[in-house]
Amino acid sequence: MFSCVKPYEDQNYSALRRDCRRRKVLFEDPLFPAADDSLYYKGTPGPAVRWKRPKDICEDPRLFVDGISSHDLHQGQVGNCWFVAACSSLASRESLWQKVIPDWKEQEWDPEKPNAYAGIFHFHFWRFGEWVDVVIDDRLPTVNNQLIYCHSNSRNEFWCALVEKAYAKLAGCYQALDGGNTADALVDFTGGVSEPIDLTEGDFANDETKRNQLFERMLKVHSRGGLISASIKAVTAADMEARLACGLVKGHAYAVTDVRKVRLGHGLLAFFKSEKLDMIRLRNPWGEREWNGPWSDTSEEWQKVSKSEREKMGVTVQDDGEFWMTFEDVCQYFTDIIKCRVINTSHLSIHKTWEEARLHGAWTLHEDPRQNRGGGCINHKDTFFQNPQYIFDVKKPEDEVLICIQQRPKRSTRREGKGENLAIGFDIYKVEENRQYRMHSLQHKAASSIYINSRSVFLRTDQPEGRYVIIPTTFEPGHTGEFLLRVFTDVPSNCRELRLDEPPHTCWSSLCGYPQLVTQVHVLGAAGLKDSPTGANSYVIIKCEGDKVRSAVQKGTSTPEYNVKAIFYRKKLSQPITVQVWNHRVLKDEFLGQVHLKADPDNLQALHTLHLRDRNSRQPSNLPGTVAVHILSSTSLMAV
Repeated sequence: MFSCVKPYEDQNYSALRRDCRRRKVLFEDPLFPAADDSLYYKGTPGPAVRWKRPKDICEDPRLFVDGISSHDLHQGQVGNCWFVAACSSLASRESLWQKVIPDWKEQEWDPEKPNAYAGIFHFHFWRFGEWVDVVIDDRLPTVNNQLIYCHSNSRNEFWCALVEKAYAKLAGCYQALDGGNTADALVDFTGGVSEPIDLTEGDFANDETKRNQLFERMLKVHSRGGLISASIKAVTAADMEARLACGLVKGHAYAVTDVRKVRLGHGLLAFFKSEKLDMIRLRNPWGEREWNGPWSDTSEEWQKVSKSEREKMGVTVQDDGEFWMTFEDVCQYFTDIIKCRVINTSHLSIHKTWEEARLHGAWTLHEDPRQNRGGGCINHKDTFFQNPQYIFDVKKPEDEVLICIQQRPKRSTRREGKGENLAIGFDIYKVEENRQYRMHSLQHKAASSIYINSRSVFLRTDQPEGRYVIIPTTFEPGHTGEFLLRVFTDVPSNCRELRLDEPPHTCWSSLCGYPQLVTQVHVLGAAGLKDSPTGANSYVIIKCEGDKVRSAVQKGTSTPEYNVKAIFYRKKLSQPITVQVWNHRVLKDEFLGQVHLKADPDNLQALHTLHLRDRNSRQPSNLPGTVAVHILSSTSLMAV
């Protein structure tokens, strides 16, 4: 995974460290200097900030004191509890933090070899589709000899302050971390995909079925090594950091450190409504001020549970700031949850989780509408289809599809000001099974994301087998920018960009002919099919000029709904389109009938219900059943 980590700004850690050791100097990073520009992109500094190296702040500096732990961290002055919560989640997963903090043993201070220390560190972050290696020096901002940003419980532990400095360098400056987003930080730490969930909007507190489904998904994400955080929205500035009567704090991102179904012992069944409880363990990044409701440390629920029983249940806490809640209470008191799925696409792994398609794209402007790729959202019907388009297949009868678009992260610097995100989103359309060219007219909308000016937009959706087109857009037309599209499915989706509007003219076109007509055939269903005692297991095949599309089998019914579409670019207009209905059998499939469609563009009747006929070419006779077909033909190849 890390064979192709790219040096950020072409700074090579090994070469820089070697050079510093040779010259016997401590590294000073010219790209992120110990100056106000590295602190702020606007405004003036507050109290006099002094940049100090760890050896000037304490006597025995270390990267880690007694290992790494999610309890190490404290938020500093910048409004970055979101980053602290992400670090807190990261620290709870050894396999993940060792990716962010590479060769940590080698980076650790060695008191026995003080001359080997060069004041240089490096960290890995996932940015816009690739891992980058960010090099920093160890000079950290302090006031009165205290670190002013993220710091550890132990005065001589520096891993979180150094990771934060590297992340601030990526963002442009420390101030750029103010009011950021846990979902983004979790993605940058893992290369995973974050799903934000609005608990209030989804009414999870009152909808038990939805709540149980969400808990099962969280259990799966947690057990597969993913990261989760929860927070309570702060609507106003006064709300920020406000402590509620239940002990929770608004505007804070709490890291979820455990998710488990707890089986209660027999003695406890009398006290509680069910024998199983869905429980979540959380941690406040401040390390204090915790939940005081049911199942909190001093609550009456724990009075009924012996210490040994508690240990047997696995419901233990490490220290202050960590606490348990039932998932029902989580949904009642918290407003937002972020699940970051860590994507394991390795076929060698026991827990292969997803197939990932990753494609870079861009919204660009061009005078020629056929080459313009910045058409805005569906509100702008005249230009909507001028956006980039991507096609993918769902190859199972139904599959869970995860789709995420991320715009290129913007840096906030003195010179360029605050990096503002565009409002972005995407729509997904179910299209013809054999589509190869760009869409030009609306089809069935299978799903759509929200539009928001955040760095990334995510959608989880369940879709039936078939072919789909994703259209990522900016909200308004005329905006430009780069994006990364990620599509996750259970089996490979063959996701790719649609670049051509119509079949290309080639050197063979003059010999073999070029399409004169485009026809879209939508077979809706059939009725009155020749019946077996259990009903027919039927499917349809749509044929035209050597091209064919086959539907899925509809089992045990004489009135199947196929809902299958095909598109044909036709050269031989006299040759009809054939729709055949077949009965799926174990040894040999049985022909149930067919219809021929002329699909003339002058025929304005779109919906046809036609009697099935046999295959006698001279005098076909009727067979049991009818088929309903919707036809659309045009001499303009860009009509569909």
